[in-house]
Amino acid sequence: MLINCGVAHDPWTAGRKLGEAPEIDASAVVRNSEFGCHTYLGPRSHVADSVIGDYGYAMGDNQIAHARIGKYCNLATGVRINPSNHPWWRATLHHFTYRSQSYGFHLPDDREIFAWRAEDGVTIGPDVWIGHDAIVMPGVSIGVGAAIGSGAVVTKDVPDFAVVVGVPARVLRLRADERTIEALRRIAWWDWPHSAVDAALEDFRTLDIAAFAEKYDQ
Repeated sequence: MLINCGVAHDPWTAGRKLGEAPEIDASAVVRNSEFGCHTYLGPRSHVADSVIGDYGYAMGDNQIAHARIGKYCNLATGVRINPSNHPWWRATLHHFTYRSQSYGFHLPDDREIFAWRAEDGVTIGPDVWIGHDAIVMPGVSIGVGAAIGSGAVVTKDVPDFAVVVGVPARVLRLRADERTIEALRRIAWWDWPHSAVDAALEDFRTLDIAAFAEKYDQ
């Protein structure tokens, strides 16, 4: 669903169910972006030229640009996805060189810089968790099921099911062994219909990652 404005509602405190229409806080600013079903965008967030897949949420004070975010992704408060690159090779780092009209200069805005930023997008796989105040830098891809620690600065691609922490972020460990990871890729539960996820909810709650993979890798 293409979204360009917000509605005043916070489902986490109001007790309403998330539904087919995304829940966008009234204080959020959204431009040219798409949200799937059962999605939520929290207060004071900014999203531009991005896609957030079904069941994804961003809790608030998030800044997201030129990103493709998979289903069931979890963005904690303060997460920033794809902060703008600057043309560091120019004589100044200030943005008057490309936002020239804002400063009353005679040249039009430099659209090539904005096009360059758009080409350096971020891709985030399904079922990724990104902790408070983490930053994902331009051009990075994050694999399925990865967990990004709070405050991490992700400058390189992240493997599937990796746990990464630190500045710059490094792989701390994997969430499961390779056999389990391969099984989860085959299961691809994030592509199940709503009814199938609902039917397996007890297992999502009670089974660890290896036991879940063993049960459903049939």
